[in-house]
Amino acid sequence: MLLSSNLFATSITFPSVTIGGESASDVESTSSVLQMVFVLTILALAPSILIMMTSFLRIIISLHFLRSAIGTTTMPPNQILVGLALFLTFFVMSPVFSNIKTNAIDPYQNHEITQEQAIEKGVEPLKEFMLNQVRDEDIKLFMDLSGREPISDSSQILKELPLYVLVPAFVISELRAGFIIGFLIYLPFIVIDMVVSSTLMSMGMMMLPPAMISLPFKVLLFVLVDGWNLIIGQILKTFS
Repeated sequence: MLLSSNLFATSITFPSVTIGGESASDVESTSSVLQMVFVLTILALAPSILIMMTSFLRIIISLHFLRSAIGTTTMPPNQILVGLALFLTFFVMSPVFSNIKTNAIDPYQNHEITQEQAIEKGVEPLKEFMLNQVRDEDIKLFMDLSGREPISDSSQILKELPLYVLVPAFVISELRAGFIIGFLIYLPFIVIDMVVSSTLMSMGMMMLPPAMISLPFKVLLFVLVDGWNLIIGQILKTFS
Protein backbone atom coordinates (compact mmCIF):
# COMPACT_ATOMS: atom_id res chain seq x y z
CA MET A 1 0.00 0.00 0.00
CA LEU A 2 2.85 2.33 0.78
CA LEU A 3 4.40 1.67 -2.63
CA SER A 4 1.06 2.32 -4.30
CA SER A 5 0.55 5.63 -2.51
CA ASN A 6 4.04 6.77 -3.43
CA LEU A 7 3.36 5.91 -7.06
CA PHE A 8 0.23 8.04 -7.24
CA ALA A 9 1.94 10.84 -5.37
CA THR A 10 4.70 11.12 -7.97
CA SER A 11 4.12 14.04 -10.33
CA ILE A 12 4.64 13.47 -14.05
CA THR A 13 5.72 16.46 -16.10
CA PHE A 14 5.40 16.64 -19.91
CA PRO A 15 7.62 18.79 -22.08
CA SER A 16 5.92 21.87 -23.43
CA VAL A 17 5.41 21.94 -27.18
CA THR A 18 4.78 25.21 -28.99
CA ILE A 19 3.11 25.08 -32.41
CA GLY A 20 3.27 28.22 -34.45
CA GLY A 21 4.84 29.96 -37.41
CA GLU A 22 7.66 32.40 -37.54
CA SER A 23 7.74 35.41 -39.80
CA ALA A 24 9.86 35.04 -42.90
CA SER A 25 12.74 37.39 -42.14
CA ASP A 26 15.20 35.88 -44.57
CA VAL A 27 14.32 37.27 -48.00
CA GLU A 28 16.76 35.02 -49.84
CA SER A 29 15.30 31.88 -48.25
CA THR A 30 11.79 32.91 -49.25
CA SER A 31 12.96 33.69 -52.76
CA SER A 32 14.58 30.26 -53.05
CA VAL A 33 11.33 28.59 -52.02
CA LEU A 34 9.38 30.59 -54.61
CA GLN A 35 11.91 29.71 -57.28
CA MET A 36 11.59 26.03 -56.41
CA VAL A 37 7.79 26.22 -56.67
CA PHE A 38 8.11 28.02 -60.00
CA VAL A 39 10.54 25.39 -61.36
CA LEU A 40 8.33 22.51 -60.21
CA THR A 41 5.33 24.14 -61.89
CA ILE A 42 7.24 24.50 -65.16
CA LEU A 43 8.41 20.88 -64.97
CA ALA A 44 4.85 19.67 -64.40
CA LEU A 45 3.65 21.58 -67.47
CA ALA A 46 6.72 20.80 -69.60
CA PRO A 47 5.27 17.79 -71.48
CA SER A 48 2.16 19.70 -72.50
CA ILE A 49 4.19 22.78 -73.45
CA LEU A 50 6.62 20.68 -75.47
CA ILE A 51 3.92 18.82 -77.40
CA MET A 52 1.24 21.46 -77.86
CA MET A 53 3.12 24.75 -78.10
CA THR A 54 6.22 23.90 -80.15
CA SER A 55 7.19 22.41 -83.50
CA PHE A 56 7.19 18.88 -82.08
CA LEU A 57 3.68 18.04 -83.26
CA ARG A 58 4.26 18.71 -86.96
CA ILE A 59 7.64 16.96 -86.94
CA ILE A 60 6.50 13.75 -85.25
CA ILE A 61 3.42 13.46 -87.49
CA SER A 62 5.56 13.87 -90.61
CA LEU A 63 8.06 11.25 -89.41
CA HIS A 64 5.30 8.73 -88.69
CA PHE A 65 3.82 9.32 -92.14
CA LEU A 66 7.27 8.76 -93.63
CA ARG A 67 7.68 5.42 -91.89
CA SER A 68 4.20 4.31 -92.93
CA ALA A 69 4.79 5.37 -96.54
CA ILE A 70 7.99 3.35 -96.79
CA GLY A 71 6.24 0.35 -95.26
CA THR A 72 8.67 -0.37 -92.43
CA THR A 73 6.22 -0.58 -89.56
CA THR A 74 8.82 -0.77 -86.78
CA MET A 75 11.91 0.71 -88.39
CA PRO A 76 13.03 3.23 -87.23
CA PRO A 77 11.61 2.39 -83.78
CA ASN A 78 9.34 4.81 -81.96
CA GLN A 79 12.12 5.76 -79.53
CA ILE A 80 14.35 6.91 -82.38
CA LEU A 81 11.56 8.89 -84.07
CA VAL A 82 10.60 10.61 -80.83
CA GLY A 83 14.23 11.36 -80.00
CA LEU A 84 14.85 12.78 -83.46
CA ALA A 85 11.68 14.87 -83.21
CA LEU A 86 12.79 16.22 -79.82
CA PHE A 87 16.22 17.31 -81.04
CA LEU A 88 14.71 18.87 -84.16
CA THR A 89 12.24 20.68 -81.91
CA PHE A 90 15.08 22.05 -79.80
CA PHE A 91 16.80 23.16 -83.01
CA VAL A 92 13.71 25.02 -84.27
CA MET A 93 12.76 26.45 -80.88
CA SER A 94 16.27 27.48 -79.76
CA PRO A 95 15.71 31.21 -80.57
CA VAL A 96 12.43 31.12 -78.63
CA PHE A 97 14.00 29.38 -75.63
CA SER A 98 16.92 31.83 -75.67
CA ASN A 99 14.44 34.71 -75.68
CA ILE A 100 12.58 33.22 -72.72
CA LYS A 101 15.81 32.78 -70.77
CA THR A 102 17.01 36.30 -71.50
CA ASN A 103 13.76 38.17 -70.88
CA ALA A 104 12.06 36.04 -68.22
CA ILE A 105 14.25 33.54 -66.39
CA ASP A 106 17.41 35.61 -65.88
CA PRO A 107 15.60 38.77 -64.65
CA TYR A 108 13.49 36.66 -62.29
CA GLN A 109 16.57 34.97 -60.82
CA ASN A 110 18.18 38.39 -60.38
CA HIS A 111 15.05 39.61 -58.51
CA GLU A 112 14.40 42.25 -61.15
CA ILE A 113 10.83 41.11 -61.93
CA THR A 114 8.12 39.23 -60.07
CA GLN A 115 6.95 35.71 -60.76
CA GLU A 116 3.83 36.94 -62.56
CA GLN A 117 5.91 39.20 -64.79
CA ALA A 118 8.31 36.34 -65.51
CA ILE A 119 5.44 34.10 -66.62
CA GLU A 120 4.00 36.87 -68.78
CA LYS A 121 7.34 37.60 -70.44
CA GLY A 122 8.06 33.89 -70.85
CA VAL A 123 4.77 33.23 -72.62
CA GLU A 124 5.20 36.05 -75.15
CA PRO A 125 7.88 34.33 -77.31
CA LEU A 126 5.80 31.15 -77.44
CA LYS A 127 2.72 33.11 -78.46
CA GLU A 128 4.72 34.91 -81.14
CA PHE A 129 5.98 31.60 -82.53
CA MET A 130 2.50 30.09 -82.57
CA LEU A 131 1.02 33.19 -84.23
CA ASN A 132 3.57 32.87 -87.04
CA GLN A 133 2.47 29.27 -87.71
CA VAL A 134 -1.27 29.32 -87.04
CA ARG A 135 -3.88 30.00 -89.70
CA ASP A 136 -6.27 32.93 -89.42
CA GLU A 137 -9.20 30.58 -90.09
CA ASP A 138 -8.34 28.46 -87.05
CA ILE A 139 -8.02 31.51 -84.80
CA LYS A 140 -11.35 32.81 -86.06
CA LEU A 141 -12.98 29.43 -85.36
CA PHE A 142 -12.00 29.41 -81.68
CA MET A 143 -12.69 33.11 -81.28
CA ASP A 144 -16.25 32.48 -82.49
CA LEU A 145 -16.63 29.39 -80.30
CA SER A 146 -15.46 31.32 -77.22
CA GLY A 147 -17.79 34.22 -77.98
CA ARG A 148 -15.00 36.77 -78.18
CA GLU A 149 -15.02 39.71 -80.54
CA PRO A 150 -12.43 39.73 -83.33
CA ILE A 151 -9.28 41.72 -82.60
CA SER A 152 -9.28 44.58 -85.07
CA ASP A 153 -5.86 45.98 -84.20
CA SER A 154 -3.27 43.54 -85.53
CA SER A 155 -0.52 45.14 -83.45
CA GLN A 156 -2.34 44.18 -80.24
CA ILE A 157 -3.18 40.60 -81.17
CA LEU A 158 -0.11 39.24 -79.38
CA LYS A 159 -1.21 40.72 -76.05
CA GLU A 160 -4.99 40.41 -76.37
CA LEU A 161 -5.24 36.90 -77.82
CA PRO A 162 -5.58 34.48 -74.87
CA LEU A 163 -3.74 31.17 -74.72
CA TYR A 164 -6.94 29.13 -74.45
CA VAL A 165 -7.81 30.38 -77.94
CA LEU A 166 -4.34 30.36 -79.48
CA VAL A 167 -3.17 26.91 -78.34
CA PRO A 168 -6.04 24.81 -79.81
CA ALA A 169 -5.93 26.89 -83.00
CA PHE A 170 -2.20 26.24 -83.23
CA VAL A 171 -2.69 22.51 -82.63
CA ILE A 172 -5.20 21.99 -85.43
CA SER A 173 -3.05 24.12 -87.73
CA GLU A 174 -0.08 21.87 -86.97
CA LEU A 175 -2.20 18.76 -87.53
CA ARG A 176 -3.24 20.11 -90.92
CA ALA A 177 0.35 20.94 -91.86
CA GLY A 178 1.55 17.52 -90.74
CA PHE A 179 -1.11 15.74 -92.80
CA ILE A 180 -0.26 17.82 -95.88
CA ILE A 181 3.42 16.90 -95.51
CA GLY A 182 2.43 13.26 -95.03
CA PHE A 183 0.38 13.31 -98.25
CA LEU A 184 3.33 14.72 -100.20
CA ILE A 185 5.62 12.08 -98.71
CA TYR A 186 3.24 9.29 -99.71
CA LEU A 187 3.06 10.24 -103.42
CA PRO A 188 6.40 8.81 -104.72
CA PHE A 189 6.01 5.62 -102.70
CA ILE A 190 2.47 5.08 -103.99
CA VAL A 191 3.85 5.27 -107.54
CA ILE A 192 6.32 2.50 -106.71
CA ASP A 193 3.53 0.36 -105.20
CA MET A 194 1.37 0.84 -108.30
CA VAL A 195 4.23 -0.06 -110.67
CA VAL A 196 5.11 -3.18 -108.70
CA SER A 197 1.46 -4.27 -108.44
CA SER A 198 0.92 -3.78 -112.19
CA THR A 199 4.09 -5.72 -112.98
CA LEU A 200 3.12 -8.64 -110.76
CA MET A 201 -0.38 -8.78 -112.25
CA SER A 202 0.97 -8.76 -115.80
CA MET A 203 3.30 -11.64 -114.89
CA GLY A 204 0.43 -13.59 -113.37
CA MET A 205 1.98 -13.64 -109.90
CA MET A 206 -1.27 -12.97 -108.03
CA MET A 207 -0.32 -14.75 -104.83
CA LEU A 208 2.87 -12.77 -104.23
CA PRO A 209 2.25 -9.77 -101.91
CA PRO A 210 3.19 -6.55 -103.75
CA ALA A 211 4.38 -4.95 -100.49
CA MET A 212 7.08 -7.59 -100.15
CA ILE A 213 8.53 -6.70 -103.56
CA SER A 214 8.02 -2.93 -103.40
CA LEU A 215 9.63 -2.48 -99.97
CA PRO A 216 13.26 -2.95 -101.15
CA PHE A 217 12.65 -0.60 -104.08
CA LYS A 218 11.20 2.08 -101.78
CA VAL A 219 14.12 1.78 -99.39
CA LEU A 220 16.54 1.95 -102.34
CA LEU A 221 14.82 5.06 -103.71
CA PHE A 222 14.88 6.72 -100.29
CA VAL A 223 18.60 6.04 -99.91
CA LEU A 224 19.51 7.15 -103.44
CA VAL A 225 17.80 10.53 -103.12
CA ASP A 226 19.30 11.06 -99.63
CA GLY A 227 15.82 10.97 -98.18
CA TRP A 228 16.59 11.89 -94.58
CA ASN A 229 18.44 15.02 -95.61
CA LEU A 230 15.69 15.97 -98.04
CA ILE A 231 12.72 15.28 -95.76
CA ILE A 232 14.17 16.84 -92.60
CA GLY A 233 15.37 19.88 -94.49
CA GLN A 234 11.98 20.50 -96.08
CA ILE A 235 10.14 20.00 -92.78
CA LEU A 236 12.35 22.51 -90.98
CA LYS A 237 11.97 25.03 -93.80
CA THR A 238 8.20 25.05 -93.22
CA PHE A 239 8.84 26.86 -89.90
CA SER A 240 10.80 29.72 -91.46
